Amino acid sequence: MIQCEDLTKHFDSFKAVEAVNLEVKPGEVLALLGQNGAGKTTTVRMLTSVLVPTRGWAKVAGYDTVKNPTEVRASVGVLTEMHGLYGRMTGYEYLDFFGQIYSLDAARRERRSKELLEYFGLAQAGYRRSGEYSKGMRQKLALARALIHEPPVLLLDEPTSAMDPESAQLVRHEIARLRSSQRTIVICTHNLVEAEMLADKIAIIYRGRILLMGTLDEMRQRLLGLAEYDVKLAGKHPLVGLQMPDGVKLLDVWEDGFRYRVENPVLSNPLILRQLFQSNLPVVAVQEVPRTLEMLYLKAMVQAAEGVL
Repeated sequence: MIQCEDLTKHFDSFKAVEAVNLEVKPGEVLALLGQNGAGKTTTVRMLTSVLVPTRGWAKVAGYDTVKNPTEVRASVGVLTEMHGLYGRMTGYEYLDFFGQIYSLDAARRERRSKELLEYFGLAQAGYRRSGEYSKGMRQKLALARALIHEPPVLLLDEPTSAMDPESAQLVRHEIARLRSSQRTIVICTHNLVEAEMLADKIAIIYRGRILLMGTLDEMRQRLLGLAEYDVKLAGKHPLVGLQMPDGVKLLDVWEDGFRYRVENPVLSNPLILRQLFQSNLPVVAVQEVPRTLEMLYLKAMVQAAEGVL
């Protein structure tokens, strides 16, 4: 649904984006992570045919972003950091206006506007001018605008910014629902917990180039190494006769448990648990040592600054 090859954008001598290669399939969510000024917004602007690449090419929903800009813009829904709401319009008027831009007929505009405003809890506020909305309400109206024409591709910049927890959960649920309907979604966000929850693939961009891209598990293994697990026992129990399977290394032992590193958890963890139960050791918990996206991202930033990545 989204393809880029050698996608590059220079502003005179400034290299905003350099040789980006991406592929996002239908039904996938890609989280694009990076510092402010790393090139996320410039990449999104090229994907929406707002900017012409200096070099390389991109296709969105099968359309070339340079050769078919009208078709590209009709195929994407965009939520930008600056919402661009028209404060004198009511919520209903605003969605109807954008429905006309996307050439929706009157009946469909009315149906979609009503559905979206009700879904985001703005049905009553829809009769008020959007200039009177709170920041969270404006965010929800902007997201409704991005969805008005039911696009196959969504490009979302900080989709839950300024929302209360309930509204943010609603938006995350909507993103998950849209993914299941074979829509492709790219999220630019600083909310790493949210990215970890939603994304199928993650791309980290640094100074205009992609440092890392892949699934969270792939990136964990590359940057943070093999998975480690803590086993907690009920009380003090010596680990007499416990044999670790191949591919497992015992790292630390304490009075009521131990930690190990494993190459293949799916294969080795059941064998370890079986040994523990056969040895009558009272297992309270087996827990993977946290390897969060935040840890991974921060390590990537350090290695990038040091020139390792």
